[in-house]
Amino acid sequence: MALDPTKTQAFVQGTWDGDILPTLTEYVKIPAKSPLFDADWHQGVVGLVASRIKDRIRRPVIAFARAGEGSLRGSARSVPGIHIRDVLDGIAARHPELISRVGGHAMAAGLSLEERHLDAFARAFDEEVARWRDPSVPTHRVETDGELSSDEIALETAQALRDGGPWGQAFPEPCFDGVFAIKNARVVGDKHLKMWVTTHDAARAFDAIAFNFKGADENPQLPQGDVRLVYRLDINDYKGERRLQLLVDHVLP
Repeated sequence: MALDPTKTQAFVQGTWDGDILPTLTEYVKIPAKSPLFDADWHQGVVGLVASRIKDRIRRPVIAFARAGEGSLRGSARSVPGIHIRDVLDGIAARHPELISRVGGHAMAAGLSLEERHLDAFARAFDEEVARWRDPSVPTHRVETDGELSSDEIALETAQALRDGGPWGQAFPEPCFDGVFAIKNARVVGDKHLKMWVTTHDAARAFDAIAFNFKGADENPQLPQGDVRLVYRLDINDYKGERRLQLLVDHVLP
């Protein structure tokens, strides 16, 4: 039986946002646990992994996959104020034995190194990022594709964006921002924030969810009133019914 590509994509996206991404985010917050590496990762996913984790923790991230013959190939993503190519060039100058090849620009780069050097590279990476960090540049700036009108926040728009994919390393999935009024908010599954929100003019209402809102041993205050959401449009397929859902990446005052 042939798989329905729409349902398959929705399942993969839901699994990524609800399970894999939160786990990786908590892992990389641990000191000396960046860069990220998994022996089962394919080289085609490391850019996406680095980009999505960088968006969550707002600091430079590198993800590695095996490239054969004892080597690793990595993809780096950075934040404003830290030129990732300069960071890697600095490591290469101070530790010429670590990096075998590097290329890129301010916000993204690729590199290769031997797997046996990964731990030493991780230490050098943390040290070099600390050298290049400019305290005057806000690393918590969030970039979006702008605001959508009430009419544009629709199932048809979500489907058009889904059809425009696949989104990934070179083509990040579009995200938007806007002011919404939170009518109801609760924690589900111990850590996810489920919300019912309306547009600022109260003309339309939407289901929204922020995955991994609550970390372990945290008890954050639930948002209320008017907030700015940074979100992506998603289609929730459930029992044959297709409904629009906002996948919230940031809840801002």
